[in-house]
Amino acid sequence: MSAAEPAETFVSILGTTPRLQEGEMGKKFQGKCLRFVCTESPVKLYCCYAVIMALTVAVIVLSVALSLPARSPEQTSMKNTYAYCPRNWIGFGSRCFYFSENTNNWTTSQTFCKEQEAQLVHFDSWEDLNFLRRYKGTSDYWIGLKRESSEHPWMWTDNTEYNNLTHIQGVGDYAYLNKNGISSARVYADRRWICSKPSNYTLQCQIPLSSF
Repeated sequence: MSAAEPAETFVSILGTTPRLQEGEMGKKFQGKCLRFVCTESPVKLYCCYAVIMALTVAVIVLSVALSLPARSPEQTSMKNTYAYCPRNWIGFGSRCFYFSENTNNWTTSQTFCKEQEAQLVHFDSWEDLNFLRRYKGTSDYWIGLKRESSEHPWMWTDNTEYNNLTHIQGVGDYAYLNKNGISSARVYADRRWICSKPSNYTLQCQIPLSSF
């Protein structure tokens, strides 16, 4: 090897060293950038999403609050009202019904209902009739229909005319429910009975203003 060759080799090494260092530094910088993009950017995005969602929820809550009418002192002190039926009565729809266990004639049955601030049962729809027939079981029950004679229309105890929802069988002038529908009999026959009245009996709870 000549004296010139070691010098050229040394210069070559010196020339390549900066390039190697630059390559290694570039890789290190690239790695740092990738770590920055991969770790910090998603966190920032999630934070942005969370802030946006929080603001959206706040706007919705504020809109709902502003849309509600302001409660006056009278409304604040309004009572909570709960409708219910008396003991041994059954609620259905907006009415209360009493199914007797004893038997009596039609007149005495109606008197009993009046003493309970009610009437022998009155119905105008298939829904009510089906409920009564389903609940009464196999027994016969007096209802609040009667007529003066076979020449007169059937009338309820409140003096409204029967709407002929279903045919009334028999030749009697006082109606009762049986397993086949509605039938009629003489007034003195003893049967169970059904009373009905509106379910407007309420339990009221006063809310004092001082509690607010």
